[in-house]
Amino acid sequence: MVSRTTDEPVVELTGVTRRFGAVVALDDVSLTVRPGELVGLLGPNGAGKTTLLSLVSGLRKPDAGTVRLFGGDPRSASSRLGLGTTPQETGLPDTLRVAEVVQLVAGHYRDPMPLEEVLTRFGLTDLARRQTGGLSGGQKRRLAVALALVGRPRLVLLDEPTTGLDVEARHVLWQALRDYHADGATVLLTSHYLQEIEELAQRVVVVGQGRVLADGDLGAVLALVSRRRILLTVPPSARGVVEAVPGVEGVQSQPHGDDERLTLLAADADQVVRTLVAQQVPFRDLEVRGASLEEAFLTLTAGADELADDHAGSPAGAGR
Repeated sequence: MVSRTTDEPVVELTGVTRRFGAVVALDDVSLTVRPGELVGLLGPNGAGKTTLLSLVSGLRKPDAGTVRLFGGDPRSASSRLGLGTTPQETGLPDTLRVAEVVQLVAGHYRDPMPLEEVLTRFGLTDLARRQTGGLSGGQKRRLAVALALVGRPRLVLLDEPTTGLDVEARHVLWQALRDYHADGATVLLTSHYLQEIEELAQRVVVVGQGRVLADGDLGAVLALVSRRRILLTVPPSARGVVEAVPGVEGVQSQPHGDDERLTLLAADADQVVRTLVAQQVPFRDLEVRGASLEEAFLTLTAGADELADDHAGSPAGAGR
């Protein structure tokens, strides 16, 4: 059982900026995670999720702003005593067996999980005597996550935890994380898979271009993501009519010969198309697609700001 010794923030970022040369990886980010939360950082690759976790774990320091882990500096070893983490890339000693690696890591903790519990939780029992050098990428990933939890940390940071896993292994890992969180731990994980965040997270923080675009409970954020892209070609004179159609939340335009190729964002694509037909808008080459995370959230930045503001006053909320 993971004890919750305080209600003070487990993670607290305030006005954090981090650059790599000319690239701004995080841009004035503020975020608070409290004990017992299961928070998903959702966003496209390159959004700044991994950089954020590296600051929380003390691997890097911000160029501006402050980062606190259990109230202290993440770069201090004493602050990291209750931290478990699995980066995207994990090195394992090729010649050691799975059970040996688990026992080796467990030996560094005062009250680790028993070996059998670790193997069972993460579906590693049949692999206990296999050398880690002979494991598949997905099996190594499961072992790496198991090692992050073997010391019963109060906070677990998981960066793309199911990368390389097949469907069955992914579900095993999801259940292990749910069970560990139910024991009282705080979990902060990154993913660019909407399904993974939907399966695990109670609170979702959407990151894009180094900024927090949305922060709220799962239902509220999923409502933002469920937009559709409507692509159609219209004469320039029709663009204003299209933009005014109820339900159209964003319009992008590109020249297309003498016409314009419009990309609309809408929650109800069918209703928008019906309205266009009813208003006799001359359009052609209609396509309706699911909006990518990047498209949906960058187009809906204004709505995301409102969502973040709505939650900023709550214990789970975070400002930008």
